[in-house]
Amino acid sequence: MTRLFGTDGVRGIANVELTPELAFRLGEAAGHFLGDKGRGKIVVGKDTRRSGDMLEAALVAGICSGGADALVCGVVPTPAVALLTRSLQADGGVVISASHNAPLYNGIKFFSREGFKLPDELEDEIEEYTHGERDWERPTGAEIGRTDYVDNAATRYVNHAIDSIDTALEGLTIAVDCGHGAASVATPAALRELGAKVVALNCDYNGMDINVGCGSTDLSVLSELVVSHDVDFGIAHDGDADRVLAVDEAGCEVDGDMIMAICAAHMHDRGKLKGDTVVGTVMSNMGFEVAMRERGINVIKTKVGDRYVLEQMQSSGAVLGGEQSGHIIFMEHNTTGDGLVTALQLAQVMKQTDSPLSELRQVMRRYPQVLRNVTVRDKALLATSAAVADAVREAERELGEQGRVLVRASGTEPLVRVMVEAAEESVAGDTVAKLSEVVERELG
Repeated sequence: MTRLFGTDGVRGIANVELTPELAFRLGEAAGHFLGDKGRGKIVVGKDTRRSGDMLEAALVAGICSGGADALVCGVVPTPAVALLTRSLQADGGVVISASHNAPLYNGIKFFSREGFKLPDELEDEIEEYTHGERDWERPTGAEIGRTDYVDNAATRYVNHAIDSIDTALEGLTIAVDCGHGAASVATPAALRELGAKVVALNCDYNGMDINVGCGSTDLSVLSELVVSHDVDFGIAHDGDADRVLAVDEAGCEVDGDMIMAICAAHMHDRGKLKGDTVVGTVMSNMGFEVAMRERGINVIKTKVGDRYVLEQMQSSGAVLGGEQSGHIIFMEHNTTGDGLVTALQLAQVMKQTDSPLSELRQVMRRYPQVLRNVTVRDKALLATSAAVADAVREAERELGEQGRVLVRASGTEPLVRVMVEAAEESVAGDTVAKLSEVVERELG
């Protein structure tokens, strides 16, 4: 049986794979397990998808049936739920979002009372319940949970993000693409409160436009706006605003690796990078590792997924870690990837160094990296495919020390991701093409 939980919760096509029945069961499990098998409080937030209302209703009903109170926050970024779970002293948090995925999809992901993603063991316990029968009696009478609404949820999160920096942003003009998602209720407000002039786009939403040709999934409109207007830099969020990408004043992309490199170098120079260590993933660009090493900063690499980055940060004591996708964790300010906090940290570096982003991004030279997503019938077959393994070994032999290969199954979609880095982009492209052909032939 395919595991219900991926690297970032449960995801699927809303009302087909992620049904109200499943949402109810997950909510009931949250109410029972996270509520410590008794009366507890569970924070609930969602992004702007059309299916969010449907799933929220089922999830909240399940939470109450499980014996916990649901603290409903409405549309808020994912990191807001992590924050509010802690500040409201709740027993857990749940986010209804499929992050960067298309509007057709939705997802449900959980936070512990400390604001961290749940450990695999607890996810397994919740999953076992959703596939089986209850081994406890449903509460009755006064033991049934109730629903409370947190009216100031977005404002509380915005204020927290503002407090994460100690530099005002007067004099900066920042373009913001909210991707018709949850950032719409937070990022423009925070930047304006800090004194920046904001050029905002895609801040409206109808539930079916989230991530469609906008936000961090498509930087083209933002880049064009930055170039055509007097803008210092631009930022773009995904649907639930737990990640951010940027473009400099020339419209050039500044990805998560570059943002981490800029912030890590700045923190290191000021003695604020604990242990002189930053945590990345196996997808981190080779140029990121080289740049950090040249500055005396150690890079620890994990599997892809912010939960693995977080686990390594907790065990190593690192205060900065993240992914090339822009999912970056500043542990001193939040317990999960936080697109708004990351954007503010980047803007603060620009202000404190009085440097344009085009100059700051030179902290690292990005090695050519080519990535191709191959749709497969069963991504689990990747682990047992001898043909794919042979092709990877041959590619690694040909590249030698001048590149690297990574072929992995997506944690959230029916895809195998084929990534190659090389000193020359043409070499990386040719190698990806050869490997993708093998993957498609064997698994497609």
